[in-house]
Amino acid sequence: MSAEQQNNEEVTIDLRRLFILIKKHIISILIWMIGLGLIAYGVSEYVLVPKYTASTQLLVNRKSSIDDANQAYANQQADINAVTTYKDIITSNVILKGASKYLANPVTLVKKATPAKKAVYKTNDGTRTLVKKAVKAKPAVYKRESKSYSVSANELASAVSVTTTTSSQVFTLSATAETPAKAQAIANAVAKEFKEQIPKIMDVNNVTIVAEAPKGTKSYPKVKMITMVGVLAGLVISLLIIIVKDLSDTTVREDSFMTNELGLTNLGEIAHITMPKDWTFTAKTAEKRGSSRRRV
Repeated sequence: MSAEQQNNEEVTIDLRRLFILIKKHIISILIWMIGLGLIAYGVSEYVLVPKYTASTQLLVNRKSSIDDANQAYANQQADINAVTTYKDIITSNVILKGASKYLANPVTLVKKATPAKKAVYKTNDGTRTLVKKAVKAKPAVYKRESKSYSVSANELASAVSVTTTTSSQVFTLSATAETPAKAQAIANAVAKEFKEQIPKIMDVNNVTIVAEAPKGTKSYPKVKMITMVGVLAGLVISLLIIIVKDLSDTTVREDSFMTNELGLTNLGEIAHITMPKDWTFTAKTAEKRGSSRRRV
């Protein structure tokens, strides 16, 4: 027998032994898989702190009145190439500090304050005539956008991420937080601050928030994936335990090991006899059997 045939035979025997072990210990394997799967599900569902992600989309380009199609295309390509720069700016300390300040007091000016004005009179021939009525002072009107959140610029840096698409002027700003509302507020605050600050930083005069962030959706933990990992871990661990126990078992299972490996001569085999549970062998039984044989 060649070495290659011998190796193939050994592999076949090993695989056959593995299948026998799996069949023999299938109950324990299933218990490990189900047990670790339930543990992974419980940890991911009830122990791990959930995270929520909200996303908004922004478009940045330059308004141009150029009629030349080639020049307009060149400007568009320049805007696409500049998206990487916008990505760095939106996560810079300048933008995040402003967003942090806005989140602490998320209000938007709806109507400016009106100062008080005195009445204007005109005197003609000793007669005083009202020309313009007095105007009372009116305070500014603000609109509260969301709940206040105390989030530092460093915390925003770890919570915010930007993704871009090839050959597109639109990029996505995502924010992750402990609650859906907080994730939404962070994403919209950073987008708003970017829209206000980018014209001052670069020669960009058109920033559009394509879609404001809705309430965040659960992004961590991924319960199904973690549960599947637990089930697979149970399978691997149970197989390793079974294989290690089998390899550490020194019991001789085949006659070929005695003859081929140890060089011993096989003198015969003793069969295993299974007796009935209610059968007992006593001296009286032997005597009866002997007397019955003598009669015959």
